[in-house]
Amino acid sequence: MNDNEMTVQREDSASSGRYVIKLSPTVEAEMTYRKTDNGNMIIDHTGVPPAFQGRLIAATLVEFAIDDARCDHFKITPVFPCVVNQFRRHSSRSNIKA
Repeated sequence: MNDNEMTVQREDSASSGRYVIKLSPTVEAEMTYRKTDNGNMIIDHTGVPPAFQGRLIAATLVEFAIDDARCDHFKITPVFPCVVNQFRRHSSRSNIKA
Protein backbone atom coordinates (compact mmCIF):
# COMPACT_ATOMS: atom_id res chain seq x y z
CA MET A 1 0.00 0.00 0.00
CA ASN A 2 1.28 3.41 -0.96
CA ASP A 3 0.63 6.03 1.76
CA ASN A 4 -0.99 8.26 -0.88
CA GLU A 5 -3.57 5.55 -1.55
CA MET A 6 -5.15 5.53 1.91
CA THR A 7 -8.92 5.50 1.66
CA VAL A 8 -10.80 6.22 4.88
CA GLN A 9 -14.27 4.81 5.33
CA ARG A 10 -16.70 5.73 8.10
CA GLU A 11 -18.90 2.98 9.49
CA ASP A 12 -21.70 4.43 11.58
CA SER A 13 -24.41 2.94 13.80
CA ALA A 14 -26.94 4.55 16.15
CA SER A 15 -24.60 4.64 19.15
CA SER A 16 -21.06 4.08 17.85
CA GLY A 17 -18.88 3.74 14.82
CA ARG A 18 -15.40 3.68 13.43
CA TYR A 19 -13.16 5.09 10.77
CA VAL A 20 -11.18 2.42 8.95
CA ILE A 21 -8.36 2.22 6.40
CA LYS A 22 -7.82 -1.08 4.61
CA LEU A 23 -4.05 -1.55 4.60
CA SER A 24 -4.16 -4.88 2.77
CA PRO A 25 -6.89 -7.40 1.99
CA THR A 26 -6.63 -8.77 5.54
CA VAL A 27 -5.21 -5.87 7.59
CA GLU A 28 -6.81 -2.60 8.64
CA ALA A 29 -6.27 0.41 10.87
CA GLU A 30 -9.20 1.82 12.81
CA MET A 31 -10.35 4.57 15.12
CA THR A 32 -13.50 3.84 17.11
CA TYR A 33 -15.96 6.22 18.70
CA ARG A 34 -19.15 6.42 20.72
CA LYS A 35 -21.93 8.92 20.18
CA THR A 36 -23.29 11.01 23.02
CA ASP A 37 -26.97 11.80 23.55
CA ASN A 38 -26.48 15.24 21.99
CA GLY A 39 -24.86 13.83 18.84
CA ASN A 40 -21.24 14.53 19.69
CA MET A 41 -18.44 11.99 19.21
CA ILE A 42 -16.13 10.46 21.84
CA ILE A 43 -13.04 8.94 20.23
CA ASP A 44 -12.03 6.04 22.45
CA HIS A 45 -9.53 3.93 20.50
CA THR A 46 -7.12 3.87 17.59
CA GLY A 47 -5.36 0.82 16.28
CA VAL A 48 -2.61 0.65 13.68
CA PRO A 49 -0.76 -2.65 13.16
CA PRO A 50 2.94 -2.43 14.14
CA ALA A 51 4.15 -2.99 10.56
CA PHE A 52 2.28 0.16 9.50
CA GLN A 53 3.13 2.48 12.39
CA GLY A 54 5.04 5.68 11.76
CA ARG A 55 3.14 6.54 8.57
CA LEU A 56 0.67 9.01 10.15
CA ILE A 57 -2.20 6.59 9.61
CA ALA A 58 -3.79 7.34 13.00
CA ALA A 59 -3.44 11.07 12.29
CA THR A 60 -5.22 10.55 8.98
CA LEU A 61 -8.12 8.87 10.77
CA VAL A 62 -8.35 11.76 13.24
CA GLU A 63 -8.30 14.33 10.43
CA PHE A 64 -11.23 12.63 8.74
CA ALA A 65 -13.21 12.74 11.99
CA ILE A 66 -12.41 16.44 12.37
CA ASP A 67 -13.52 17.11 8.80
CA ASP A 68 -16.79 15.27 9.49
CA ALA A 69 -17.30 17.28 12.68
CA ARG A 70 -16.89 20.51 10.76
CA CYS A 71 -19.28 19.39 8.01
CA ASP A 72 -21.91 17.85 10.27
CA HIS A 73 -21.59 20.40 13.13
CA PHE A 74 -20.75 18.17 16.08
CA LYS A 75 -17.99 18.27 18.69
CA ILE A 76 -15.34 15.62 19.32
CA THR A 77 -14.07 14.56 22.74
CA PRO A 78 -10.93 12.42 22.54
CA VAL A 79 -10.22 9.99 25.39
CA PHE A 80 -7.58 7.76 23.78
CA PRO A 81 -4.16 9.20 24.80
CA CYS A 82 -2.57 9.54 21.35
CA VAL A 83 -5.69 11.27 20.03
CA VAL A 84 -5.81 13.58 23.07
CA ASN A 85 -2.20 14.60 22.35
CA GLN A 86 -2.95 15.31 18.71
CA PHE A 87 -5.94 17.44 19.68
CA ARG A 88 -3.88 19.42 22.19
CA ARG A 89 -1.39 20.23 19.45
CA HIS A 90 -4.29 21.64 17.40
CA SER A 91 -6.38 23.14 20.20
CA SER A 92 -7.36 26.18 18.14
CA ARG A 93 -9.93 24.13 16.24
CA SER A 94 -13.37 25.16 17.38
CA ASN A 95 -14.96 21.70 17.19
CA ILE A 96 -12.44 20.06 19.54
CA LYS A 97 -12.97 19.48 23.24
CA ALA A 98 -9.74 18.18 24.78
